[in-house]
Order: sequence, then structure tokens, then C-alpha cells
Amino acid sequence: MSVQDLPEGYPFQRDWEITPREAAEMMAKGAIVAIDCRETNEWDTSRVSGMTLVPLGEIQSRVEEIEALASGGGTVAVMCHHGRRSMKAAMLLRQLGVENAMSIAGGIDWWSRSVDASVPRYTKDASGCKVIG
Repeated sequence: MSVQDLPEGYPFQRDWEITPREAAEMMAKGAIVAIDCRETNEWDTSRVSGMTLVPLGEIQSRVEEIEALASGGGTVAVMCHHGRRSMKAAMLLRQLGVENAMSIAGGIDWWSRSVDASVPRYTKDASGCKVIG
């Protein structure tokens, strides 16, 4: 893994992402609002304590709720499975006026690998989610 606790070659974008380790440290200090933008079945399979579930499809309709959670101007950090949906969510939140929205790079999969191995890793397909290794 790289210095940022991400896989070698990961296209990390500092202006848009924080690493899972950075997010965990900020959560411990109460310095971020942590949003999980995965679907309910993924949340039921694996989750990080302290995050609020707001599926990607609900971000726009729940933006006021997210803004209220971040009322002190703190960073809004969004996580998904691998980092693609959370990047979309961060971009959407910024378009909606949440200027401090960031994606948690590598998602819950890299959270499990670099922060907390007790958080189950899983695969997802049309039949649902399956916990792996």
C-alpha cells in the first residue's frame, strides 16, 4: 500500500478524497459528519459505527438533513463500497452547496483493510451481498 494507506496506483485526488485512516481519525475527534451512501442491503451486510446511511439515490432529497448534521461547517465524508459512488455523492453534495463534501477513498473495502479488519469485506452481485474472507 502507498503512504496514504491505499493500493499502489490508486488515483487519489486530494481535493476530493480523504483516506479511510484520515476519516477514522477525524471521526474519533468528532471533526466530520460520516455518510454511507451504499444501499440498505450493503449496510445490513457491513457497516462502520458512527456513520449515517443516506443511499446515493436519496442524497439530493436529504441534503438539508446532511447540512444540519454538518451545521458547524465540518467536513462531510461520504463512503461507499469502493469509492465510486461516494465520489459521485461528494460531487452532487458540492453542487447542492455542501462545499466541504469529500469521498472516503477506497470505500468500506479499504476501511476494512487499513483501519478496522473487524468490518466485514463483501462482494455484491445481482443475487445480493456475500461476506468474503
